[in-house]
Amino acid sequence: MAKRDFYEVLGIAKGASAEEIKKAYRGKAKELHPDRNKDNPESEAQFKEANEAYDVLKDPEKKAAYDRFGHAAFDGGMGGGRPGYGGGPGQGDFASAFSDVFEDLFGDFMGGRPGGGGGRSRAQRGSDLRYNLRVSLEEAFAGTQKTITVPSSAACTSCNGTGAEGGAEPQTCPTCSGLGKVRAQNGFFTVERTCPTCGGQGQVVKNPCRKCHGAGRVEVERQLQVNIPPGVETGTRIRHAGEGEAGLRGGPSGDLYIFIEVSPHALFERDNTDLHCRVPVSMVTAALGGEVEVPTIDGGRSRVKIPTGSQSGRQMRLRGKGMPALRGGGVGDMFIELAVETPVNLTSRQKEILREFQEIEVENNPEGASFFKKVKSFWEGMTH
Repeated sequence: MAKRDFYEVLGIAKGASAEEIKKAYRGKAKELHPDRNKDNPESEAQFKEANEAYDVLKDPEKKAAYDRFGHAAFDGGMGGGRPGYGGGPGQGDFASAFSDVFEDLFGDFMGGRPGGGGGRSRAQRGSDLRYNLRVSLEEAFAGTQKTITVPSSAACTSCNGTGAEGGAEPQTCPTCSGLGKVRAQNGFFTVERTCPTCGGQGQVVKNPCRKCHGAGRVEVERQLQVNIPPGVETGTRIRHAGEGEAGLRGGPSGDLYIFIEVSPHALFERDNTDLHCRVPVSMVTAALGGEVEVPTIDGGRSRVKIPTGSQSGRQMRLRGKGMPALRGGGVGDMFIELAVETPVNLTSRQKEILREFQEIEVENNPEGASFFKKVKSFWEGMTH
């Protein structure tokens, strides 16, 4: 069976440019790859045919010979293989041909950079930055705006981010011809490595910018206004797109992530959207009942009634006096926990009054009565 015309195989015209040939091959390789056509038994042969065509047409000398003599340029009729052509396209360097599109086919699965092309893309996205920001509980309650200073990098204004003096565009690397990698033949194998001249960028700067030394970016400190929404808590993350490190040689900037830490409060303890406040009350107030004034997180005051006979640890709820939920969703409550205080530094008269109280005190304290009842039962059990 006669071979098909190589231009026909790739679906291009005879006068197609090198870029058009490469683009056409990439499309065919993606379309015909056997892993993507497991139900088509002819895909492998078609895939090899496309590789053979590209191996010839991508090389200017091979292409010129093919344009003049056709397939006969590489078969035995032309002397069993022309010098420099590797014994014909059927025996050509498959790895060399296929590696040009390998990253396009599988780059996403191999963790390649956005935009593909591996080392052939000179622009690199800047790194993301993290900034830890501490706020008070009051600021977390009401929301606030903070001005922060971020150490970062920005595009060099002297070279407009190109890395070249005067803003000139970098030139194609002469060593790797813009591929970012070089190949070395070692017997049957072809070994690829990162280009030592351009470091895999594919381009070089002949006259580096004196301000950024060819990097295209400089170290700066920037001030940034950050809006802190009501309801934030420790661990809340706020993203500022494009406010991270500047990209290398014109690449896009990374993002800035602000991590919130809410400082401990002297009066309130937070539990999600609820607040807890421990309030001391006198022994007399706890026994007779009364009122205490407690602070609220919004800066206000609330009067709380203390029931007669209140014990330490008793909790009372103030509805709607807690923290707001982040991005809406209601407001928590505030819980008051009573701490009954035993008086100290008593005067002689106060001690006398307490002794009189002790003499007439009846055993009707609920917790004490329950405790001593259990003690009595315990002792009785030990005697049997």
